[in-house]
Amino acid sequence: MSEILLKSCGTVLTMDDSRRELVDCDVRLRDGVIVEIGEGLATTGEAILASGCVVTPGLVNTHHHLYQTLTRAVPGGQDALLFGWLQTLYPIWSRFGPEEMFVSAQIGLAELALSGCSLTSDHLYLYPNGSRLDDTIDAARDVGLRFHPTRGAMSIGESDGGLPPDALVEEESDILNDAIRVIDAHHDGSEGAMVRVGVAPCSPFSVSRELMRDAAVLARDKGVMMHTHLAENEEDIAYSLEKFGCRPGQYAEDLGWTGADVWHAHCVKLDGQEIDLFARSRTGVAHCPCSNCRLGSGIAPVRAMRDAGVPVGLGVDGSASNDAGNLVAEARQVLLLQRVASGADAMSAREALEIATRGGAEVLGRSDCGQIAVGKRADVAIWDVSGIESAGSWDPAALLLAGPTRVRDLFVEGRQVVRDGQVSTFDLPRAIERQNTLARALAG
Repeated sequence: MSEILLKSCGTVLTMDDSRRELVDCDVRLRDGVIVEIGEGLATTGEAILASGCVVTPGLVNTHHHLYQTLTRAVPGGQDALLFGWLQTLYPIWSRFGPEEMFVSAQIGLAELALSGCSLTSDHLYLYPNGSRLDDTIDAARDVGLRFHPTRGAMSIGESDGGLPPDALVEEESDILNDAIRVIDAHHDGSEGAMVRVGVAPCSPFSVSRELMRDAAVLARDKGVMMHTHLAENEEDIAYSLEKFGCRPGQYAEDLGWTGADVWHAHCVKLDGQEIDLFARSRTGVAHCPCSNCRLGSGIAPVRAMRDAGVPVGLGVDGSASNDAGNLVAEARQVLLLQRVASGADAMSAREALEIATRGGAEVLGRSDCGQIAVGKRADVAIWDVSGIESAGSWDPAALLLAGPTRVRDLFVEGRQVVRDGQVSTFDLPRAIERQNTLARALAG
């Protein structure tokens, strides 16, 4: 039996069904589960003092491209719109191999952990030079984060009217067969799972309608979730109207890509009818505010989505379009952008933090995560609010207005992944050195 007691927690933002905020209490973690919340608890295990700290559920990241941490701030893509940005980066990504995928995933996952993230998805849609989704799964096991990788794909290259170069696309039969292989090898559908696998054709402009339909059939046969990009910017809308004769929401519905087992990244340009469709079908959205700003895509209608009942989580998106992977900073950004769009009362700091925790867990189908409540998984973040960022704050729970952007301690399944602001599960400095060496080789 493994037990840790979080002792004298200053403020606990539970995100439970009652949205309780507890003061000066203890939280007991045992065998990967939160088993008790109360005052004056004792333990024969390890006790970690959290007095004066804010304690939250581990944050949940619903959209990422971890491999892109190797291509941050590439000069040719710094000021480009989405399609031009992709065309700049595709030739660089085509030179990746298994080591690049593994090391970049290590770095991206560690960066997320330091920002309080305990559960993340990843969308890997290109597999050059022998790369496999397994490379990123191995990295997640090293770092210790709960992981929801998705077997992405591109099947329509430039010669067939698609955006990616032909060298980066795959045969559709190979895509489906490898998705089956990865699901059978790694997917765990049980409560508390550390790895769940999804199926994720890249986007409407890089795969065929047939692959989208076949992928949906495969995913539902295997009982796994489905993910793709949708309605990211005006170019995306124009492409859908020209190629398919309909808007992205209709395209998704026609091909079986709506439902509680589906989540779409971005959805910046959803209209009212599409929002209603997603609300009725419980289709999830991964909102990526920093990436949407960086690429000039626009402000997603998150306020309208949540008011309609659309499940919404947050995503840092790939580090080539962010160019960071700090999830608590992403939560602050959604708060600010919704206020820019709809007024200062459009979103509170508490609601933005809920989207970043419980909201993301709901989008990923993880009712066992995203809350500090008895019976939920022991994914907990401790934030030290004694520093300069919070000095003078009247409300420690308003973490996103006046709080740190680096977590003090992070527990995933009861295992300490971050201790005193440092990743404690693997040699991060060595991984950073390897990453920089690989980046220099790619640039040179």
